[in-house]
Amino acid sequence: MNAPDASPDTAAPEAAPPAPRNNNKGRRRGGNSAKAAGAERKVHPLLEKLAALYPKLFGARFLPLQRGVYEELLARHPEELPADELKVALGLHARSGRYLQAIAERLPRHGLDGQVVEPVAPEHVHHAIVELYRRRQARTPNEDLRPKLVARLAEAIEASGLDRAAYTEQVRVSRPEALLLLDEAFAEHGRRVARREALQRAFEASGQPTLEAFAEMYGMDLDETRRLLAQAKASAGPKNS
Repeated sequence: MNAPDASPDTAAPEAAPPAPRNNNKGRRRGGNSAKAAGAERKVHPLLEKLAALYPKLFGARFLPLQRGVYEELLARHPEELPADELKVALGLHARSGRYLQAIAERLPRHGLDGQVVEPVAPEHVHHAIVELYRRRQARTPNEDLRPKLVARLAEAIEASGLDRAAYTEQVRVSRPEALLLLDEAFAEHGRRVARREALQRAFEASGQPTLEAFAEMYGMDLDETRRLLAQAKASAGPKNS
């Protein structure tokens, strides 16, 4: 039996944060919403058992899990972890905010013994970021989180090392709103690359002997200038957008 991977692949991959709106009805239903949230926060018994068995993976801090973790857990604990209940528990775990956050932060996948096994795929990072912001926007409907979402996706695009065609193919989005979000993220990524390249050219043309002198001349923050120039140097090869 093959269970879905413990990853955010199925977490509304093409969803985007809803537009901010004034929702007085939501405020009036706040009491019921709080009760529902409390019920949802109840931990599945098997997740408590997994936290006891593997505290570094399921404990206070979640880490992305290796592919095939369901089969591996069944093989190791056939009596302690009933197959059907384990499938449900892992599904809840993979959709939890803390697990999605670990994916969004691009932490590597780990095996049950705590070893790093592989990076998280760019499409999983992308969908985790979108889903997290969708949930946050739903909780704060009067605040427009889209600019922060676009900035976060631009960082993910940068980290992926993929060009536009390869990245778009991997994330597999087709809905107009999801494609528009991707366009905005690539536009932001392009602006960041151009800004870094312009800074690199300015530094080379300044005649200043040190980065410190360059930053002081233009009244720039030294640490930020150093970070941007290091990124410019790292991406001096093939362009990502």
